[in-house]
Amino acid sequence: MKKLKNQVAIITGAARGIGAASALALAKEGSNVVLVDILPSEEMKQTILQEAPDVEVLSIVMDINDSQAIKRLMADVYQTFSRIDTIVNNAGTCARVDLENLTEDLWERDINTNLKGTFLMTQAAIYPYMKEQKRGKIINVSSISGIMGGPFASSNGKKSERSGPGYAASKGGVIAFTRWVAKEVGSLGITCNSIAPGPVETEITKGMDYPLTNQIIQRMGTPEDIAGAVVYFASPHSDYVTGEVLKVCGGSAIG
Repeated sequence: MKKLKNQVAIITGAARGIGAASALALAKEGSNVVLVDILPSEEMKQTILQEAPDVEVLSIVMDINDSQAIKRLMADVYQTFSRIDTIVNNAGTCARVDLENLTEDLWERDINTNLKGTFLMTQAAIYPYMKEQKRGKIINVSSISGIMGGPFASSNGKKSERSGPGYAASKGGVIAFTRWVAKEVGSLGITCNSIAPGPVETEITKGMDYPLTNQIIQRMGTPEDIAGAVVYFASPHSDYVTGEVLKVCGGSAIG
């Protein structure tokens, strides 16, 4: 029996990478999925429909910094399905610039996309929809950068190419926000958890060289590795878990 049959999940950054893998994994467990991205996600929609033909898939091009667009999205999804079960806040940007050369524009881009977008999506999903349902799952994709600072990596031998301070600050903020929200909405039947990926093969890490010999599981992660954790947090198996940060990082952030 599929764990998420007839549920509805909204996934941001769903056109590719972790978001796309998460949407597909949720759909395979029976969840209807709403793909949200600033990029077109029609190709991913067709892939999901081929592999999970029994679910419904919506594809929305939207900027998650637009609070009014987010409110319209939630209203439209609820009108279509009469429920919103899961939000996967995955959309993100990563400026690989050191502190000396970081500009205000790059700082604000990472903070706005990674942290503000998570706040806006979470708020709009909970109030009023999840609150009225008395159930819901918020899943925030953070990063081990938000726990330990940007992990060392190199591109053409330059260590300064690791994820920058704006990215680390925004992902650390996502973790703190996750815990705050968990305490606020637990009495409403809503859980809020975070997944902190380590090095994962996506567009953000393309061209980067991580010191995997220092990692316990000596390989790059895949989007599917993270998608497995998303399904866990979306499923009934995690109903008694909230405010947690699950590191899916090959052991690179043990401690």
